Amino acid sequence: MCRFRNGVHNSYTQYFERGFFNMIKTHEVEQMTCVAKGCNHGPAPIPEEGKWIQAKEIKDISGYTHGIGWCAPQQGTCKLSLNIKEGVIQEALVETIGCTGMTHSAAMAGEILPGKTILEALNTDLVCDAINTAMRELFLQIVYGRSQSAFSEGGLSIGAGLEDLGKGLRSQTGTIFSTLEKGPRYLELTEGYIVKLALDKDDQIIGYQFLKIGPMLDQIKSGKDANEAYKDNLGTYGRFADAARYIDPRKE
Repeated sequence: MCRFRNGVHNSYTQYFERGFFNMIKTHEVEQMTCVAKGCNHGPAPIPEEGKWIQAKEIKDISGYTHGIGWCAPQQGTCKLSLNIKEGVIQEALVETIGCTGMTHSAAMAGEILPGKTILEALNTDLVCDAINTAMRELFLQIVYGRSQSAFSEGGLSIGAGLEDLGKGLRSQTGTIFSTLEKGPRYLELTEGYIVKLALDKDDQIIGYQFLKIGPMLDQIKSGKDANEAYKDNLGTYGRFADAARYIDPRKE
């Protein structure tokens, strides 16, 4: 058995306790002489919630971060946001686009993720390849200290994912369709559902009218007349009032 000097033996205590030195070794290794390990600085510290942490175990990982994943046929994609405290997922926001089946997979993943450690989540079937891939990418970011809350003291509170969605609690979605012959059609942007496109005399888009669907539905649920709620949540962007003509991007 090796003799460790100058306090270096302290760094080997955990290996003795976990039985590493009792493992089966090859004859060549058994015959080797022991050379003391002179330095043991541990892992490089990573930024976590306003602190510098030497992460040695899963419970050492905390932070709020995002990951993007895609499925094998690349038909759809997922944005996964997790709020992790001491290695355990406390909050999950699963956003998907491009595939109808992914929405149901996201519903199941939302039940699966909270309460699992990030290592458990990495090795759990999250129903959809895109969500699994997002979890892999997110795991890499968080264990390397690349989190949104890396330098925020105490991290972000549980519920931060809802703030990402904004008013109406709807994902930020952009949907644009375009052809060479007929040109572009804005269908949905950050402001909401596009109702009309404003065109100038050269038929170039100079603005649009949008509908804030989330706030409109909230008003209707509160008892407001649907037509009034619709009018209240219409807005415009750009030089909408200066247009030579207006078109419905879904019909014209």
